[in-house]
Amino acid sequence: MEEKKKQKLFDKKRADRGPNQRLRQRTAVLIILILVVGFGATLLRLSFLTMVQGSELQEKAVGQQLSDTVLTAKRGSIYDAKGTTLAESASVWQVVLAPINFDDDKQREAAARGLSEILGLDYENVLEKTQQKNYYTVVKRKIEVEQRDKVIELMKTLTKEYDCGSVIQLLDDYKRYYPKDTLASAVIGFTGADEQGLEGVEYKYDKYLSGTPGRIITAKNARGTNMPFQYEQNVESENGNNIYLTIDETIQSICEKYVAQAVIDNNVMNRAGCICMDVNTAAILAMVTSDGYNLNDPYQLPSSEVDRIKQLPKEEQDKEESKALAAMWRNKCVADTYMPGSVFKMCTASMALEEGKIKDNSSFTCGGYMRVEDYDIGCSVTSGHGTQTFLESFCHSCNPAFIQIGQLVGIDKFRDYYTAFGFSEKSGIDLPGEADDSFWPEGQMGMVDLAVASFGQNFSITPLSMITACAAVSNGGYVLQPYVVSKITDADGNVVKTMERKVKRQVISTETSERLCEMLAAYPEVNGAAGGAVPGYKVGGKTGTSEKIGIEKNVSSFGKDYIASFCGIAPTDDPQIALLVFLDTPSGGGYYGSQIAAPLFTEIMSEVLPYLEISTDYKEEDLAYLNVSAGDYTNISSEEAVTKVSNDGFIPEIVGSGTTVVSQMPTVSSKMAQGGTIVLYTDNTTQPEKVTVPDFKNAVAYEVNGIAAMNGLNVSYNGAVSASGVAVAQSVKEGTQVNKGTVIAVTFKANAEGGSSD
Repeated sequence: MEEKKKQKLFDKKRADRGPNQRLRQRTAVLIILILVVGFGATLLRLSFLTMVQGSELQEKAVGQQLSDTVLTAKRGSIYDAKGTTLAESASVWQVVLAPINFDDDKQREAAARGLSEILGLDYENVLEKTQQKNYYTVVKRKIEVEQRDKVIELMKTLTKEYDCGSVIQLLDDYKRYYPKDTLASAVIGFTGADEQGLEGVEYKYDKYLSGTPGRIITAKNARGTNMPFQYEQNVESENGNNIYLTIDETIQSICEKYVAQAVIDNNVMNRAGCICMDVNTAAILAMVTSDGYNLNDPYQLPSSEVDRIKQLPKEEQDKEESKALAAMWRNKCVADTYMPGSVFKMCTASMALEEGKIKDNSSFTCGGYMRVEDYDIGCSVTSGHGTQTFLESFCHSCNPAFIQIGQLVGIDKFRDYYTAFGFSEKSGIDLPGEADDSFWPEGQMGMVDLAVASFGQNFSITPLSMITACAAVSNGGYVLQPYVVSKITDADGNVVKTMERKVKRQVISTETSERLCEMLAAYPEVNGAAGGAVPGYKVGGKTGTSEKIGIEKNVSSFGKDYIASFCGIAPTDDPQIALLVFLDTPSGGGYYGSQIAAPLFTEIMSEVLPYLEISTDYKEEDLAYLNVSAGDYTNISSEEAVTKVSNDGFIPEIVGSGTTVVSQMPTVSSKMAQGGTIVLYTDNTTQPEKVTVPDFKNAVAYEVNGIAAMNGLNVSYNGAVSASGVAVAQSVKEGTQVNKGTVIAVTFKANAEGGSSD
């Protein structure tokens, strides 16, 4: 009985304890779950913040604690091949405020008023900058010396009258200058507002030129305001490297001068270009795109373009201006393609010789045209050249003969050589924007295509690739990579990098190259001024006249769109340089390469070759038109002067009553033709005799000399002086009164009638 009572009591206690126990257990489990989830979420969040967002949060923290101001690095200079400065970063200044140091509004207003007047800024904007709560606010960058001096005076005034001049600071900055303005603009390029390269070498070599910016790192206080300068850390900027070009300023200037004149003389509608290359290294000595722009003001279009754009609807003007600027900056020698025309015949001839398809005694017949499949392809001489040798075919620039030569080479080999010469790939020049060629796709070149391709028609290449191929033809057959930068140095003059001759492949043998040099030399010998002859020098080359196919824009006065060109080398017995000139859409007196491009080649070479000290080799017929220097015949007796003048090859003429020569005309060292007259004055009282300058234009060389002698004048010969050359310009206008004996410079060009051989 007692046992039963105990059992009932135990069961009752256990029944009473059950719900409470379960409640406690559930509570404990819930608390544990809350702790696990809570701490787990916290740990996950901490892990996410640490591992995923750690770097970002650190940067934000640093940004809140530090102020980082960039200090401009001085951009490296650009020099020509001989060290002449073509681009440099000169010192300018930036105006900086520490506005937190202003004590009151009067100081702020005085500073804002002075700075806005000096710097040409809006007063309210400057005043707003003075109200900022920091130690570093840029007011204006790149101010010149004149403005800097006025700011210094303002700082003195503010210090004296308001005790706040030290709030303004002047920090070093840099601005890009181009001392030669337009020289080699398409090659050098220019920089933007932040000194970053935007075109040309400035763009291509920006990472070398730009340098490493410095920094001013300043701590901030709890309110986000910069702390005083004792909490600053300065990291000095590192100046950029210097660039030395292969471009020679003198050669570049010569080329630009004559190309610009050729554009005017021939009313060239789509610009002109010129490349001068060292054939043995492929270094570019000059590269010209006509109508260049001022590198110091690269966004200024020519007035004619500005006027044209203003006539357009307003919504079209911005787009057209951008288009016009891009065209002005474009390097035509690298970024444009053209049909090379007969200049390409030097490559076709090289293929045939290298493959053994022709020999010197090979002959070709020209009847004025040649039929290929269903097409009659004409010769520039419509009556035909008849039967001619290989060399004669080249010198006559006979299209039917070269069609036959191309057929001997065959389509497959022609394509192989085209590729080997480098036309199917970019040259790799260290300039931006190089264009691709346009040639028939593999397997799609037919016999008619081969026929026209053999004389450089219906495919497009860059002028740069053409002169590179010309260099290969003349340098032993080596295709080289052209370049415009020779070396890079650091700010201390230590060489960082040098560019050397890079051979891609040998496309023809040395023997074939030597034979081609002989053929190129024969071309001007046969064609004279129309073939690019340069009196006194062994030059060779080939003219080209190509018609643009399917292009209606810029149609010239001839009713079609042509490109006239000439590509040649010198000296032909030891080639040193190659020169390519081309005029896109001439609309003046002629369009054949022999009429307008060959004389341009002659003019440039006549100055470049003496500058490069290439040895002369005058022929008998050249000596008659050789310019020589007048000697010094003053301060000696008249008898002695007469003898000296005669010995120098001139005709003496005494004027005056004295016995000693006191002055002469032409003056000492004047360039003039041999056989001219030297007027010797023996007193200072006799007035020089005046004579009238005649019109020399359209006369040939020997006639010019006679006309000058009859009028008591002397002449100097410029340009394409030869039996077929005619005078086209003179340094003194006809009808002008000048002193007797004055030298008139007469410029000659090829006779227009000689232009039919392209």
